[in-house]
Amino acid sequence: MPVFTFEAMDGAGKVVRDDVEAANRDDAIAQIRAMGYFPTKLKESSGGGPSARSAAAAGYAGDTPVRKKGLFGGVKFKELTQFTVQLATLQDAGLPIVRSLRILENQFKPGTLKNIVEEVAEDVEGGSSFSDALAKHPKAFDRLYVNMVKAGEAGGVLETILNRLSEFLEKSLKLKRRIIGASVYPIVVLTVAVLIIAGIMVFVIPKFEKMFSDIGVPLPATTEMLLAIANIVQQLWFLIPLIPISFFVLIKLLGTSSGGRSLIDRVKLRLPLIGFVLKKSYISRFARTLGTLIASGVPILDALSIVREAIGNRVIENAVDDVYNSIKEGETVAGPLKESGVFDDVFINMVDVGEETGELDKMLNKIADNYEEEVDVAVESMTSVLEPIMIVGMGLIVGFVVVSLFMPLVSLINKL
Repeated sequence: MPVFTFEAMDGAGKVVRDDVEAANRDDAIAQIRAMGYFPTKLKESSGGGPSARSAAAAGYAGDTPVRKKGLFGGVKFKELTQFTVQLATLQDAGLPIVRSLRILENQFKPGTLKNIVEEVAEDVEGGSSFSDALAKHPKAFDRLYVNMVKAGEAGGVLETILNRLSEFLEKSLKLKRRIIGASVYPIVVLTVAVLIIAGIMVFVIPKFEKMFSDIGVPLPATTEMLLAIANIVQQLWFLIPLIPISFFVLIKLLGTSSGGRSLIDRVKLRLPLIGFVLKKSYISRFARTLGTLIASGVPILDALSIVREAIGNRVIENAVDDVYNSIKEGETVAGPLKESGVFDDVFINMVDVGEETGELDKMLNKIADNYEEEVDVAVESMTSVLEPIMIVGMGLIVGFVVVSLFMPLVSLINKL
């Protein structure tokens, strides 16, 4: 029988950590409640040892910190997900919202989220609604989060909404981590390759250049080209780090204008290999966010307005605007999506079927699941393709350097 590691609060507010054997998650929660505890964390483990307890204490969202949009003072996505999961568990246990917030406040380490939860609890105690209290902290709780909570309060199903929201956050974090993880390897390899080549240009080639000058042997065109490149690198080496920095600043400045951002977002979707992955991830985010909002009872027009801010790509944002205007005029969702040219026929047909059957939210979540699987496959394929491309590229560069340096030596040996 599976073993579940849990963390709970007793009637006095004391934290209790232990293991329980149960057939499933619901059975485990029921057993914990029967002990007189209020569960705050629950994780299935292979056993009840210290490693299992450590895993439970870490929460559900992994260890990689991913920041939400915004600059300083934001909340880590991992922390926000953990907060939502624990709050949903406490609400399932029937605790009042204020007490749940106070329990979580005491559990968090000193930091931004702890301070925010304290302020939210105080606002709710003062008579404010939970959603209004969250809305005062936009760097931690965006419009998507606040509107879903507001819908849960209006329908009296806050615990259900929090469970949906925690599931949504976990899947979003999982998708981001996959994409970021896939980009680490090529970036590291490319950085090491640039450093090695720069080292050869600065320290190795000058010695060969002096030797060629001393013996007076005529140099082939490839060797002349290599020596010229090496001289440029030696004289302007301090500009090398400025190249990626300048490119980054240029992209940022270009993105400050509406036309510039549209251009950048269109280019992103057309990039070889990476563009396909980005397009699938954007569409998955669109489907997941819209489906979650509709399932939570948020009106379709409000949901589209929120989705537009959550996409992060102007091309798809324009498609969402077209859908918004179409629905205002009494038309369908599928029509404008098809005209945008971004969404494929399978996506359009599934949305069309969802509208006809009245289960658009379920269909959108199924689409999101399918696209996330496609992103997984695409990321693995991209990594598999990039590895041999980088190896071949490095081989060609090293081969060019070696041949260019040794051709004059071969010529000299033949003369001797």
